[in-house]
Amino acid sequence: MRGVFTRFFVSLSLLGLAPMAVQGQTSDLSDAIRNRLEAGRSRGEWSAAGEKILAVRALPQVYADREFSEIWVADGRTTPGALQFLGYLRRAEEEGLRPEDYHLQVIDSLLSNRGGPPQDEMRRRIDLELLLTDAYLIFGSHLLQGRVDPVTINAEWLANRRNADLGRVLMDAAEGGAFVEALRALLPRHPGYSALKLTLARMRASAAGGGWEPIPEGATLREGETDPRIPTLRARLVMSGDHPPGSRSSAAGEDPLLFDPLLAEGVRRFQSRHGLEPDGAVGQATLVALNVPAADRVRQLEVNLERWRWLPEDLGSRHILVNIAGFSVTVAEGDLPVLEMRAIVGRQYRQTPVFSSRMTYLVLSPYWHVPPTIAAVDKLPEIKKNPAYVAAQRMTLLDASTNQPVSVASVDWGAMAGPEFNRRYRLRQDPGPSNALGDVKFMFPNPHNVYLHDTPSRELFARAERSFSSGCIRIEKPLDLAEYLLREDPSWTREGIRAAIERRVERTVTLRSPIPVHIQYWTAWVDRDGVLNFRGDLYGRDTVVQGALEAPPPGA
Repeated sequence: MRGVFTRFFVSLSLLGLAPMAVQGQTSDLSDAIRNRLEAGRSRGEWSAAGEKILAVRALPQVYADREFSEIWVADGRTTPGALQFLGYLRRAEEEGLRPEDYHLQVIDSLLSNRGGPPQDEMRRRIDLELLLTDAYLIFGSHLLQGRVDPVTINAEWLANRRNADLGRVLMDAAEGGAFVEALRALLPRHPGYSALKLTLARMRASAAGGGWEPIPEGATLREGETDPRIPTLRARLVMSGDHPPGSRSSAAGEDPLLFDPLLAEGVRRFQSRHGLEPDGAVGQATLVALNVPAADRVRQLEVNLERWRWLPEDLGSRHILVNIAGFSVTVAEGDLPVLEMRAIVGRQYRQTPVFSSRMTYLVLSPYWHVPPTIAAVDKLPEIKKNPAYVAAQRMTLLDASTNQPVSVASVDWGAMAGPEFNRRYRLRQDPGPSNALGDVKFMFPNPHNVYLHDTPSRELFARAERSFSSGCIRIEKPLDLAEYLLREDPSWTREGIRAAIERRVERTVTLRSPIPVHIQYWTAWVDRDGVLNFRGDLYGRDTVVQGALEAPPPGA
């Protein structure tokens, strides 16, 4: 894993804190805290009990604003608030985080080693005070914005992430003693996060109990057959809730080795929520999904909880959510889906990026201005083999500098290379049934030049895995989406939209109400029926996030 993943992500909200004053006399411990922090400033780093302080700007500022008065230690004893915070920190796994990443081992050691000479005891109290504050600030940062900086995963990440003044959060919590409540308020409030968190607890319990027994390799298992692996398959589906415990259809009789209709139904249920072809047979792809260990599913859930923490607090009262790994598009009002459809996303070598934007207009009967990469890599070889390809595809060759049509016959295609082609020419496909963008495209300005659009290749939506595009998102129900987006304008009925398309003249329609679009990559989620879904790691992004989550903190 690259070096960038071997550090914590410290929230930017830790860098700027509003001044706060605390009245009162300083104690001996306050003076000692001041001396320790001033000594750290002269060295350019702070530490406590051999642990590096991570909130390097927030922590010194918090104590300066408090006139260096203690937060967690009073009269030589740990406060009830400190014990409440530690109790919550020990349950960090509930959020998919690791308690040991927040100085917990050293804090426990300091708590158990009270007493000793006065100088040693003072040092212990200072160490405990500083480590608890650092743990609170960093843990709060990770609850608020994630443990991993998504920019280190994807340098082109674009999203308005949640933010808060964590120093103020800590000070307000200290004032009222509500340390845990303040941390819980930092968690994502989206129902999707809460639901996934509950499934994590159940999956973690399953993994702790040993998980499920793997089903041995062999020929495809089908309904009506008998096989010694059937009891293992049935037990596996019972554990995941896809088959009722202790149940077999009457066709099974007393034969536990029979693949009965009830078991086939359970297999189809499992396949549906794993994005597999729901044929009720256990072939190779289904067997692989069944045999993913519970511990691996725990890590997958942790990765997807982290992704929720990267999102803005408000997705929009109406918003469009694209799940790349789930090959789906959902239009939601509040937390409720009002329109759902299948999607086709980018191939492995032309991946669809993750970002947020706002859809502002759509285009009916669009031209397709062929992107330079596609023109040089995909289209140029076809044209060189047969220049008539341009006309056959209802395309026009354009001069790149004048945007005027150029005769295909005037070009020496045999000597043409990709860079020269893109320097001199452009390709544009006319509106019509064969247009690569179909009848409508939906535009939300972004530096990736990615958008949603129709497609003439409707048959691809029947595939279970749908990564066939060059980065844009092809959608199953473009007319439904267009009708929904234009519903505020009574002149744009469904019939009106169809009539405009049939004219085969490009027309841009501005949306009266722009709508946020969030293109995400979730390989685990809970749907509106409360069903836990898993998908394959299409682009290998789970592996990268998991590695970042498991990287040791600095100095470890």
